[in-house]
Amino acid sequence: MKRYLIGTAAVLCGVLLAGAAFAGDLKMNGSTTVLPIAQAAAEKFMASNSDVKITVSGGGSGNGIKALIDGTTDIAMASRPMKDKEKSDAEAKGVKPFEIKVAIDALCAMVHPSNPVSDLSLEQLKEIYMGKIENWKALGGEEKAIAVAGRDTSSGTFGTWEEMVMHGEKVTPKALVTASAGALLQTVAKNPLAIGYDGIAYINDSVKALKVGGVEANAANAKSGAYPLSRFLFLYTNGEPQGDAKAFVDYLLSPEGQKIVEQVGYIPLN
Repeated sequence: MKRYLIGTAAVLCGVLLAGAAFAGDLKMNGSTTVLPIAQAAAEKFMASNSDVKITVSGGGSGNGIKALIDGTTDIAMASRPMKDKEKSDAEAKGVKPFEIKVAIDALCAMVHPSNPVSDLSLEQLKEIYMGKIENWKALGGEEKAIAVAGRDTSSGTFGTWEEMVMHGEKVTPKALVTASAGALLQTVAKNPLAIGYDGIAYINDSVKALKVGGVEANAANAKSGAYPLSRFLFLYTNGEPQGDAKAFVDYLLSPEGQKIVEQVGYIPLN
């Protein structure tokens, strides 16, 4: 599987400009999970549309949506649907968020490759992240403390984990908080006792993706819904996309664009 590992908070495609975008310049901001798709698609799109310059930056789904509401980005990238509070904030500023599904993802619980544990239930994952299960021995591993790692609250992946795994329970304050999908991957890859979670495109040989409830994270199981941590990935625009934004979105949803989704490691819609 091809992957893009994003180790920095922002990836710049074209020229970074301050203020509102003008004709021929398009800004995208938000989810570091969606970032590999946006980066790869922007590069291909600009190769065929030399009059358009696209800036792509990460920072988390929440930050991207806030930028859309504030008018500082043309397209917000998100690994979760918008929250009701975000929708009301947008309405108060006259912004009409338009949701576009661009890919399917399988959110993977991951551990160091040396960890003998290979399968955990949703309940076990919840209890690990609550701090109720603190030793790998209770899960069939070595008698060593679990190092819990996760994402910050602006992350859409954190929001998905809260919704699908935590079900209202709080993550232990002992958890190490990381600022991006790439940073979380590196944290788990460097610590034999760590556990974390990332989108499927970030999983490589430096970590081991766990089965969840006996189900492997792969394209077939994500599409069928058999894998319990499947989700859509989104773009948001202010109203239906127009101009360069529409051209880019149409490209990403085209067969060529969806092939890029697959090439970077996510699951195309069709």
